[in-house]
Amino acid sequence: MSYRFSARTGWDVSESGFARAVREAREAGRALIDLTVSNPTVCGFVYGARILLSPLRDAAALTYDPDPRGMLSAREAVAEYYDFHDAEVDPDALVLTTSTSEAYGFLFRLLCDAGDEVLVAQPSYPLFDFLADLEDVRLRPYPLFYDFGWWTDFAELERRIGPKTRAIVVVHPNNPTGHATKAEERARLEAICARHGLALIVDEVFLDYPLGEDDELESFAVGPHPVLTFVLSGMSKIAGLPQMKVGWVATFGPDEARQQAMGRLEVIADTFLSMNAPVQRALPVWMEERGEIQVQILERVQRNLAVAQWSGVEVMKVEAVWCAVLRLEQRGGDVAEELLNAAGVVVHPGSFYGIAERERVVVSLLGEEEDFREGLRRIAGYPGEPG
Repeated sequence: MSYRFSARTGWDVSESGFARAVREAREAGRALIDLTVSNPTVCGFVYGARILLSPLRDAAALTYDPDPRGMLSAREAVAEYYDFHDAEVDPDALVLTTSTSEAYGFLFRLLCDAGDEVLVAQPSYPLFDFLADLEDVRLRPYPLFYDFGWWTDFAELERRIGPKTRAIVVVHPNNPTGHATKAEERARLEAICARHGLALIVDEVFLDYPLGEDDELESFAVGPHPVLTFVLSGMSKIAGLPQMKVGWVATFGPDEARQQAMGRLEVIADTFLSMNAPVQRALPVWMEERGEIQVQILERVQRNLAVAQWSGVEVMKVEAVWCAVLRLEQRGGDVAEELLNAAGVVVHPGSFYGIAERERVVVSLLGEEEDFREGLRRIAGYPGEPG
């Protein structure tokens, strides 16, 4: 018997050639160095388990308070986080979600009809493709280019705006390039959105991890907001707690547009009521404790980045996030698969993020330092590489 499945889930779910090669290498017992690990909970960081878990036992969580925006105490904790970033955020302008992925789903439903388009930077994290497909939204990529640093190609971005375009997505800072949006870039983005009547969606999950010259990155939550703007973030990166599934949307912009957006977002959120009570009650504690894990992560990432930069391998400029793009010498084949086979190192092919150049690969900076150092040593010593 055969069944019909939705066209929106018509993905190729077969194992990729590279994933198969990694699996077969592991099954054969090869000692691989995995430079793709990006889950902080398995990277040897020390979590204050007692403090982080104790609020989950609060008996008050047994009382159901279905505010579609989320509990006020949790939203106030998020607003205080933005105070730290010199941004004034009204708790009533926040909607809590179960992950930033759900936040994107809410916003695509809010802004788009079936077949409408959203512009997303390329390179970017591939999850966007699936999120858009599930909402019958089309993604149109706009390019980032590299010239002693990553930059937005604004002329090409504006050329790709069409009659069905509804929003521009900016990941600030970008994953995987680490590009942090500058003030002048923000001004140009807002001007483009104003000319074309588009919303601006800004993903700031890596905002607290600057690696460049600036000690702090400015949030898009800092005003003024001449266009309808949605700022997303969550505890997965802010507190290194991806398992707790906490995200949010903060809404800004001209009063009428902002009020209409919030009213509709409340209905969407009320339909799902996804954020569970114990997690909401724990959020203020997790927010207070975020510094403990952030310091560990930032120190690890900075040390691993320094190892990469001194390894002899070309590291493309990175200003933030937990990963780096390496530019290796092209030898005709797939570089990631060559490194796997010849050096026993697992990296992300650049194509995973939409990077067209085959000699570019992406490595996580989050892994244990000894493994990272050995992985870079193998890459640097691989035939054709300097060092």
